[in-house]
Amino acid sequence: MTQTTDSAAAGPAQDDGRPVDRTPSRLRIHRAWIVAVVTFVTIIGGAAFNSLPGLLIDPLHTEFGWSRGEIGLAVSIDMALYGLTAPFAAALMDRFGIRRVVVVALSTVAAGALASVWMTASWQLMIYWGLLVGLGTGSMALAFSATVTNRWFVARRGLVTGILTAAGASGQLVFLPLCAWIVEEHGWRPASVTVALAALVVVPFVWLLMRDHPADVGLAPYGGAYVEKPAPARGAAARTVRVLFDAARTGPFWLLAGTFAICGASTNGLIRTHFVPSAHDHGMPITAAASLLAVIGVFDIIGTVFSGWLTDRFDARRLLAVYYALRGISLLFLPMLMAPTVHPPMVFFIVFYGLDWVATVPPTLALCREQYGEDSAIVFGWVLASHQVGAALVAFLGGVARDVFGSYDMVWYASGALCATAALMALVIRRHAQTPEPVVAAR
Repeated sequence: MTQTTDSAAAGPAQDDGRPVDRTPSRLRIHRAWIVAVVTFVTIIGGAAFNSLPGLLIDPLHTEFGWSRGEIGLAVSIDMALYGLTAPFAAALMDRFGIRRVVVVALSTVAAGALASVWMTASWQLMIYWGLLVGLGTGSMALAFSATVTNRWFVARRGLVTGILTAAGASGQLVFLPLCAWIVEEHGWRPASVTVALAALVVVPFVWLLMRDHPADVGLAPYGGAYVEKPAPARGAAARTVRVLFDAARTGPFWLLAGTFAICGASTNGLIRTHFVPSAHDHGMPITAAASLLAVIGVFDIIGTVFSGWLTDRFDARRLLAVYYALRGISLLFLPMLMAPTVHPPMVFFIVFYGLDWVATVPPTLALCREQYGEDSAIVFGWVLASHQVGAALVAFLGGVARDVFGSYDMVWYASGALCATAALMALVIRRHAQTPEPVVAAR
């Protein structure tokens, strides 16, 4: 079947009262791909903001004498707001447009990162990196790529979704080693300025090239028919809250939210925030530890794609149980692997953990879809919020534990036990009876 025709790619038919672009589609790049590239670059820039907090713990502790618990609290505010803002981000984009929301979000993040250069008290860190950066990055969470994909693509949605999901890992791969080198060679302030500049550079790129809807430029979505741009949605935020209250009355929601909270605790809250300072405690250079963390970003792409393939073929509950069990076992061994230099067992841990990093997403999303049908996307947004709340708690409590015990060993062991609990929780999620879909004969 032909993917696009001149009229499908260029706009509506002439009897709709609009001119038809007769330029052959094979000679043009559909505007949807330009929007996808802008989205990809924006998400990569967003990875810079998420890469830096774990690198700041030791420098801020050394310069200001702030406890790791105080610094961890700022990171936890950032992560919690990221998660709590995410369910409403789609509603904001429906109401005010993708371009405006993303530009304001990038500007907010840049303001928070730049303001931190002049901070002198820990409460300022909580305002700048916790509040401002958390709200800004939360407004560019999964809703951003999902909204772009749904509006601009009919064909190739799966491919585009995979590419945009990989953008976060690609950005981590780029920015973690760079920011680590800047922190080690020039201090944390130039690294914070670098993150702010990364946000500001993307702003004109978004404003000039991003469009909210294909109809804004007289086009059909890629691979689809022309549709009029819908009126700004009102009441979407109220629906988001209503779906939360409805889902909260069911047991599977709390099991999914609980397991995903432990997922966030054992990834963003634990490894992303505390791996670098923990490795540095054992004499490993910050740049080496950050590079190991960046490698996780490479393997989480492979792990997520493979997990999606498995989710189509096996019980999602059992997959989650296996993922969490293996993650917990690996965390129990991590304290024994810490050393001043990178050695093969540590590399094995990094590869293994990278494969398991976000492998939990496809089966969790599949269970949301199975349990909540047309509301599953919103329910998953709230489950994602629990992921970030779990990450926020461990980002804070991990710093407190380091202050109290003098090492991170207890944090690794406790997180391993939490993952074992998540494995058991996944197994007790009840199956949802589904009505079989009618079989349509192929033509």
